Amino acid sequence: MITKFDSLFAGHVDMDNVGYGGIPVNERRLPDAQLTTVFDKAESMAKLMDRLGYSTFWMAEHHFQREGYECIPNVLMAALHLAHVTKNIKLGCGFNITPMWHPLRLAEDYATADVLTKGRVVFGVGRGYHTREVETFGAPLLDQEGNRELFEEQVDIIFKAFNEESFAHKGKHYTLPPEVPYRGYQLKELTLVPRPPRLPVECWQPIQGGSERALDFMAKHDIQGLVGGGSAEGGAMHSVVLKWQEAHAKIGKHLELAERMCFGFHFYIADSREQGIREAAKYYEENMKMFGELRLVRALNDEQIEIMRDPKRAPTAKLPRIEDAINAGGVLCGSPEQIIEHLKALEKRYPGLDRISVSLSVGVPKSACLEQLERFATEIMPAFAGAKVREPALA
Repeated sequence: MITKFDSLFAGHVDMDNVGYGGIPVNERRLPDAQLTTVFDKAESMAKLMDRLGYSTFWMAEHHFQREGYECIPNVLMAALHLAHVTKNIKLGCGFNITPMWHPLRLAEDYATADVLTKGRVVFGVGRGYHTREVETFGAPLLDQEGNRELFEEQVDIIFKAFNEESFAHKGKHYTLPPEVPYRGYQLKELTLVPRPPRLPVECWQPIQGGSERALDFMAKHDIQGLVGGGSAEGGAMHSVVLKWQEAHAKIGKHLELAERMCFGFHFYIADSREQGIREAAKYYEENMKMFGELRLVRALNDEQIEIMRDPKRAPTAKLPRIEDAINAGGVLCGSPEQIIEHLKALEKRYPGLDRISVSLSVGVPKSACLEQLERFATEIMPAFAGAKVREPALA
């Protein structure tokens, strides 16, 4: 039964001239005064969602994004601020890109946020998908095997630090503690200070390809999975749900379909599907331009990616359209009744599903984000009996 509704905000600022006919991705360069508006936008969204009874407001970690798409470099710092200006909503790390951190610094920072917010920050880890970010911080991304190997060792260390009063680790990338003398003795172990007061730590990770190795690793560490939303292809990918169930069964955990998962969607509410398509199409296209360049949309070939760089050719070319995404179930667009019907069908098909995340595509302005989040809370969430909905807010 669906009982929790979240929203993921990757950190896009308001921008002009979006869509296939708009400014090409690599030609956007926004001034710092515009880029920093992301923090006011995030605060406004978090306050609204807090008043309306959403469960978690997720933010994504990204760096060097002069184009304005993903502009929050430190989600733990942002979450700590938002905890001061909200009362109930949880603040999610969606996600900390572990290869860009020393694992013990990330563990310390999360534990500090857990103490200071009294448990309102939700941990999350990811491998990254921007070479400009990950490789700049000295970690591999073009070498996918090297990236995964580093990520897995880092997460192993983080959970040791969380769960053990003292720990040591020796692997390919890290020897912790280093074998050095300290205050008259040989250093043999470390203790994370502080450790998170709330154990085990709730942790989430995006599921992109759904490889057996990735799902087995998540099951081993009891990490929960987000399918769809952000860069991932949206909706419930049934094959991934089945593989998720199988990965847990290997270690003796028998889950219902979609248990310990969250399904993520882009959404846009209107009085009709036709109106929603007219209003939201340009934002869907901007999202496609941004993620297509990163080779994160499997349906796009090299020629289509090349065409998306040309605002004269792209509007009439054979490119993904919002209608296709709606039909595939990855975008929720239309009247409240149509969106409720879609979610109710998922609820029936996946008895273990208890959490949905809804997000606005890149480029959607702050005013529309607030309007859309309020409409979803007041016109859709009440249809799900388990969801706790508060009084409507004034956007």
